[in-house]
Amino acid sequence: MAWIEYSDVLKLIRVWIGYSRVKPTSPVLSTQIDLSGKVKEYMHVGFSASNAGVGSALHIVQRWKFTTFGSHSDAIQEEEEEDEGCLVCSGEVFENPMGIHRKGFGFRVSVVGFKIPFWSLLPGMAAIVILVAFIVFSLISGKKRISEGADTNSGINRMPGRLSLAEIKSATSGFNENTIVGQGASATVYRGSIPSIGSVAVKRFDRDHWPQCNRNPFTTEFTTMTGYLRHKNLVQFQGWCSEGTETALVFEYLPNGSLSEFLHKKPSSDPSEEFIVLSWKQRVNIILGVASALTYLHEECERQIIHRDVKTCNIMLDAEFNAKLGDFGLAEIYEHSALLAGRAATLPAGTMGYLAPEYVYTGVPSEKTDVYSFGVVVLEVCTGRRPVGDDGTVLVDLMWSLWETGKVLDGADIMLREEFDAEEMERMLMVGMVCAHPDCEKRPRVKEAVRIIRGEAPLPVLPARRPLLRIRSATEAEEMIADGLGREDLTWMTPKSHFS
Repeated sequence: MAWIEYSDVLKLIRVWIGYSRVKPTSPVLSTQIDLSGKVKEYMHVGFSASNAGVGSALHIVQRWKFTTFGSHSDAIQEEEEEDEGCLVCSGEVFENPMGIHRKGFGFRVSVVGFKIPFWSLLPGMAAIVILVAFIVFSLISGKKRISEGADTNSGINRMPGRLSLAEIKSATSGFNENTIVGQGASATVYRGSIPSIGSVAVKRFDRDHWPQCNRNPFTTEFTTMTGYLRHKNLVQFQGWCSEGTETALVFEYLPNGSLSEFLHKKPSSDPSEEFIVLSWKQRVNIILGVASALTYLHEECERQIIHRDVKTCNIMLDAEFNAKLGDFGLAEIYEHSALLAGRAATLPAGTMGYLAPEYVYTGVPSEKTDVYSFGVVVLEVCTGRRPVGDDGTVLVDLMWSLWETGKVLDGADIMLREEFDAEEMERMLMVGMVCAHPDCEKRPRVKEAVRIIRGEAPLPVLPARRPLLRIRSATEAEEMIADGLGREDLTWMTPKSHFS
């Protein structure tokens, strides 16, 4: 709900925005402006907003109230009165200066010195009623036309709600094994269908695994997602269930599964089984989608969210192969103003090959640890190789070896059959390498990486030879980082060296 107050005496306008009918104590906007010359007898009144070009968001003004005052004391008096039933209100009652009395609609909305007859608002109100009726009719008609699971974007507008265990079991045929579409260390994912939602993915948690995680993954993911994360490149949260020993989270179902399956699936000997190779254009779109999601989590949310488990297995693809980042079971949430030095160390968690070196040694997650994982994902998408191959080859190390010999394009996925723009591929590989730089200070923000990918910023400067870091112990690592780890005279090491 929005509250707008204007004083012609003070030439002051104040605006409050809240998620309930209780007006917040502090306005989001308070500025001096003279509106007396802007108000006319016949005019349209509405809202406009901007997201400053930093991302996508959904905002709906469901109710608003406009009040005018002649002085500050009038405003205080008005706040003490209950008048939530009107959409457009006035804090003052004005005498009719001409002594004219009308029958019928005599109410006037006053803006300090100007009076708008109530009947003049009728055309606008009628238009609003017609518009609302049209929207409702369109939604009802559209719902009838949409087949089950066809509308992959509907979840972004739906408020998550609590679901009963009976609904969850009904959706998954009693957690039937034939409906399993994914399995992780702490949960099993089932495909299902709920009448009020459509096709869903039900993530059923295994309580027996929680002691090994040193945390409750259900609670972590639930508290993160119920912060009302809404972004087109995030897997949309639809609801939850917690009854007895059963805990589950419900998400939108994405028919194409994970990005990892498309990158690493081998052709089948069965000719009837379809084998899809992602095109270069699709891969670029996927990388930009993941980058958009991370930028949203790092910079655009009310609080900063560090995912801690960015990898191709957690990047899902919708029917049009658009990327959606999911699985927030390891996420950490911080205030944007919180200093890195004040963050407590955590038990390093994630997947080998995606972990930033400084995070492995210190246990302190940051925006730059997610950037490292993103860099590995970029290299994985471009090369089609796993972060750590079956033969133990580390992808980041391999790309540096190719860079040193001037053959970085040899790392491109052979499944692409060279059907890509060579300059664009090289730029993308360089972005992956600089994001996965062992020195966290050398890594760009995700937003900066996107500008390089799009050719809006110069290519990153990479050293001629692979930077290595040799750390013998975690204690030594902490001391080196405290003393200034970013010095050029220090050598670097990849995470593999710590675990070999």
